[in-house]
Amino acid sequence: MSLYGMMRTGSSGMNAQASRLSTVADNIANAGTTGYKGASTEFSSLLLPSVSGNYNSGAVQTDIRYGISNQGALQYTSSSTDLAINGNGFFVVEDSSGIPYMTRAGSFVPNGAGELVNAGGYKLLGYPYTTDDPTPVVNGYAGLEPVKIASDGLVATGSTLGSFLANLNASADPIDPALLPSDVSDETTQYTHKTSIKAFDTLGNEVLYDVYFSKTADNTWQMGIFNAAGRNETTGSFPYGADSLVVPQIDIEFDPVTGKLTDASQADAVVVLPGADNGGIVPNMKEMTLDFSDLTQLNYDFTIRAEVNGNAPSEVEKIQVADDGIVYAQYKNGDLLPMYRLAMATVQSPDQLRVISGNVYAQSNDSGIVILGFPGANGMGSIVSGALENSTVDIAEELTRMIESQRTYTANSKVFQTGSDLMDVLVNLKR
Repeated sequence: MSLYGMMRTGSSGMNAQASRLSTVADNIANAGTTGYKGASTEFSSLLLPSVSGNYNSGAVQTDIRYGISNQGALQYTSSSTDLAINGNGFFVVEDSSGIPYMTRAGSFVPNGAGELVNAGGYKLLGYPYTTDDPTPVVNGYAGLEPVKIASDGLVATGSTLGSFLANLNASADPIDPALLPSDVSDETTQYTHKTSIKAFDTLGNEVLYDVYFSKTADNTWQMGIFNAAGRNETTGSFPYGADSLVVPQIDIEFDPVTGKLTDASQADAVVVLPGADNGGIVPNMKEMTLDFSDLTQLNYDFTIRAEVNGNAPSEVEKIQVADDGIVYAQYKNGDLLPMYRLAMATVQSPDQLRVISGNVYAQSNDSGIVILGFPGANGMGSIVSGALENSTVDIAEELTRMIESQRTYTANSKVFQTGSDLMDVLVNLKR
């Protein structure tokens, strides 16, 4: 081989090991960086054409790779805004210019405006909760906005929706039709089951409704809803005052085989309580839909579970983040109000993402397009609140690589030095 080629190959080897040492230095420096993914240097040979009896030395090429798809260990903290991802996916964040990126660094704290910002200065993005549940834009960042958890003072939200899961006892005896609850009721009124639900008007006042279920025949029931403000103080139920009947008696029928409501009764069991501006009897009350379509009739005791939205006036005490990415504001009165739902992004080849300062990533030509979704859906990981994802760097492994690179660099320098010495001998032959 030529002496020049020998020196060139030695120089190439030194450059390659210098690149490897650079990645080792970066990894060690970022061993404590939240969500950092270790870099590695991969080598490939570069061969030059050779002729018989004459070998032309080539070189070594390097390629820097990041193990972005590797999961770091989770470290638990005492802050509810410290977030980690258990599984695939990335948080969606934006810089001060509003450009979106992806990251696994979830050390978020509120800034002066109440927006959640991580250690790199990137704002966490999510879909705001409005009247409807948010839905993701699969192939873009439209609809996302910075998650803001600052309290704007006292907040009261009127109730608009309630959902119920209940079982009516199939073995209960039917009620005499003459004694069923009605608009004109007295102490002789009878019913099979009773429950009360709490709602809120637009000023945050609690409004109680009494719900009665009365069995009229096999697989047939009546349901009526009264304003609890009109109930008799002595009996705690009937007789009610005038105009206390909010929803007239509804006949519902159950399938005798499955114990579920028939199709027609499922539609009838979704009732709308009129608001104050359209005939409602409760001042400041919004129109509210109560969904009883999941009622069952099984041979079991009366059980009920209810969820009604809205809240009384209260200040935000703290923030809770569920594993499905819903950000709740917890008020001092204990109520939880969904504010945002965090978006989660992924690509077909995470290890090919473009790495940017601040421990964030951007789409590249080789990574594939960005796909958005919600935590826990479509292969996305779940959110762990009060935890951070540690760096994937193994210090012992990095020190081993450093020693290997140091010795290999020295060996390549010896090759270069030998070629230089032989070049001196060649140059001085004529002397």
